[in-house]
Amino acid sequence: MREYLKFYINGEWVDPVEKKTLDVINPATEDVCGNIALGGAADVDKAVMAARKAFPAWSQTTREERLEVLGRILAEYQKRFGDLATAVTEEMGAPANLAQRAQVPIGMGHLATAVEVLKTFKFEEDRGPTLLVKEPIGVCGFITPWNWPLNQIVCKVAPAIATGCTMVLKPSEVAPFSGQIFAEIMHAAGVPAGVFNLVHGDGLGVGVPLSSHPEVDMVSFTGSTRAGIEVAKNAAPTVKRVAQELGGKSPNIVLDDSAFAKGVARGVATMMTNSGQSCNAPTRMLVPKTRMDEAITVAREAASQVTVGDPNGNAQLGPVVSEVQFNKIQKLIQAGIDEGATLVSGGVGRPEGLDKGYYVKPTVFANVNNEMTIAKEEIFGPVLSILGYDTLDQAIEIGNDTEYGLAAYVQAEDLEKARGVARKLRAGQVSINGGGGDMMAPFGGYKMSGNGREWGDFAFHEFLETKAILGYAPKPAAE
Repeated sequence: MREYLKFYINGEWVDPVEKKTLDVINPATEDVCGNIALGGAADVDKAVMAARKAFPAWSQTTREERLEVLGRILAEYQKRFGDLATAVTEEMGAPANLAQRAQVPIGMGHLATAVEVLKTFKFEEDRGPTLLVKEPIGVCGFITPWNWPLNQIVCKVAPAIATGCTMVLKPSEVAPFSGQIFAEIMHAAGVPAGVFNLVHGDGLGVGVPLSSHPEVDMVSFTGSTRAGIEVAKNAAPTVKRVAQELGGKSPNIVLDDSAFAKGVARGVATMMTNSGQSCNAPTRMLVPKTRMDEAITVAREAASQVTVGDPNGNAQLGPVVSEVQFNKIQKLIQAGIDEGATLVSGGVGRPEGLDKGYYVKPTVFANVNNEMTIAKEEIFGPVLSILGYDTLDQAIEIGNDTEYGLAAYVQAEDLEKARGVARKLRAGQVSINGGGGDMMAPFGGYKMSGNGREWGDFAFHEFLETKAILGYAPKPAAE
């Protein structure tokens, strides 16, 4: 049983202003596995003011000083690799193998990437007589989700540290253990007091006062579009910068060629990763109507190969994160059935032999149209919808017919044709034939999938203001 009853503020572990706790549920067992203190506005104020006090000195540190600090953070992170992996599996149900090969390593990747970018990043540029200077924006508020907890914490913290910002983090109260350990890592790394602060809590108690605090210069939020809209409203009165990575309903267009079966199978496997709890999951597969039956056969076989079970065992899929999430997914699966989609595999209820835990059957629907609920709403579970198209232009039109625009996918034998399709898809990131893993590739969305970009050097710009110093280089005297 974990007990995390203190917050990390100004380099110290401190008691909350008001004693209030929340039980954390292990989604694999439905048992309480720990509890955390719940913060409030007074705790947020203490953390923000600590960050404000630390900002003048930290913002003036040199590139070399920040590189040294990032190096120490990375070293401490590596020391706690096993602890982090165990925590992620316990708090949100990621299979141990996924935690060890993806959930935890991606945090290391963001730290290492920030180091490489910082080594050569141009904070100043001469433009004629004017000097352009990139300066840290100030105090940042970070509100992060439960589905890829370390990815979303570190992809914000690493570039903020690198650019000279100070920060307050509110990790998800649903999966708070990895965030707590990350704060311990920052402390062990000797990050100066007040540069990094952590307050646990829920959206109403901590998220609202953090996003609306007048001493916060920027808020970076990852989560649902609904919550992102509220964050933006909270931030508006103080005209702070808002960067958001929100929901998605990503199309996966499989072209009519000899790589068709491979593309369908890849799409199923990618969809099911992390129990479908990824905002960029390829939830809508588009296939030629003339090959719908073949797609059904291939998808059914691919889904049957996906094992579900104890995340500490060898299963590929663990549970979804919570009872709330489980019930939402079940309701949407039933909606797919009720609205007439063809149930290819899976369906409502837990997988056979799993009577406890928030386990969902790997589910595939076919003959879906873009007006069905399962084609429009973000399900955030292992549920794939297969839609048919007559022409490639129609496939692109259907793919873009969504309020979201975070990611898209193309599967094709002809790379040049795939590139042409990718260019026409309205999404922040498009993957061709399973391409991925580029830590320098910007990540973020069009439309209601958010604004701003994370990862690599693009992330640095989110945390910087641009100052123009006119007359910095006086004109040469006339001869």
